[in-house]
Amino acid sequence: MALPTEEQITEKLTAVIDPELRQNIVELGMVRSIEIKPDGQVDVTVSLTTPGCPIRSHFQEAVVSQVSSLDGVTGVGVGFDVLSDEEKGRLQETLGRSKLPQGALAQVRNVICVSSGKGGVGKSTMTANLAAALQAQGQTAGALDCDVYGYSIPRMLGVNVKPDVNGERKIIPPESASGVKTMSIGYFVEDNSAVVWRGPMLHKAIQQFLEDVAWGELDYLLLDLPPGTGDIAMTLAQLLPQAKIAIVTTPQPAAQSVARRSAEMANKVDLEVMGVIENMSGFTTPSGETFSIFGEGGGKLLADEIAVPLLGTIPLSEELREHADQGRPLVIDQPDSPAGKAIIETAKRIIASTPRDLPMLQSDVPAPPEPPKMGTNARELPVLQ
Repeated sequence: MALPTEEQITEKLTAVIDPELRQNIVELGMVRSIEIKPDGQVDVTVSLTTPGCPIRSHFQEAVVSQVSSLDGVTGVGVGFDVLSDEEKGRLQETLGRSKLPQGALAQVRNVICVSSGKGGVGKSTMTANLAAALQAQGQTAGALDCDVYGYSIPRMLGVNVKPDVNGERKIIPPESASGVKTMSIGYFVEDNSAVVWRGPMLHKAIQQFLEDVAWGELDYLLLDLPPGTGDIAMTLAQLLPQAKIAIVTTPQPAAQSVARRSAEMANKVDLEVMGVIENMSGFTTPSGETFSIFGEGGGKLLADEIAVPLLGTIPLSEELREHADQGRPLVIDQPDSPAGKAIIETAKRIIASTPRDLPMLQSDVPAPPEPPKMGTNARELPVLQ
């Protein structure tokens, strides 16, 4: 049986992707060498961006899986080294990044940005409760407070401690009572102080929270985005090309039209919108009478307009607000309440629509459709000029 060529092996390796950079290892220049031996043994050396990469085994499994599928291959060996400083510099320039990831997000399976385009729609409340609900569903979850000026995740999840630093000089994210790992600028300022920063400092803070925090293995990392579609959104698009966006809106047209801008922003920076969450949909009195205080149907209209699923409809609830103020997520304290049930159902839909494994292999590109077959006696029509 003929041995595979180096070109055939390289083609197979284009299916192996870096889970943080979301590009294949051939395009990233991470394939150091390919050696094909006469007995069919193929040895591949992969260059990593950091020596302590926590997903070396995933790279190894993906390379072995792809290369061993070629005819003539009897065995696959995978070795590792580290990109030189010069190679890292070229890669940074190619990616347009000032710093390459150091593996902090390498074991995070799904990154979801919770966005609204405007304030006052309950985005932070949704982030905190969804993270707690995902954790309660057996998923490991984290919540990152990207709203540097209006940070509220520590309060809503009931965490009030200073983070520690591990031996690798990574920040250890504090955990809430519900098991959610958290990070916020609120842990680093005194007495709920105001943060007065310009755009470049925001970019650096968010980058540090993503890359210098020991997030470890997480099924979901939820990011509570600030209102608007400016600096933070562009920073996240640059640092997290794999992230998806969940848009929170209230039912009335004013909120819906602003939330649509978040979808437009996501489209411009090439981030996928996974769905819409309608908050404050209707208020039900103790007697059972329901009032649509903020209107109705806006979330469904927005979801239909931008062609994404409606992930959930959350009723207006005083209990939801009270538990957020007390740092005890409603989905944990009162999971059978109307709002608690609705958020838990939303979390289940998120689980059903997101990958369970780290994205190590690219999907095959569908082949172009074959041209229609013509009969034996058919002839092509002349083309008019």
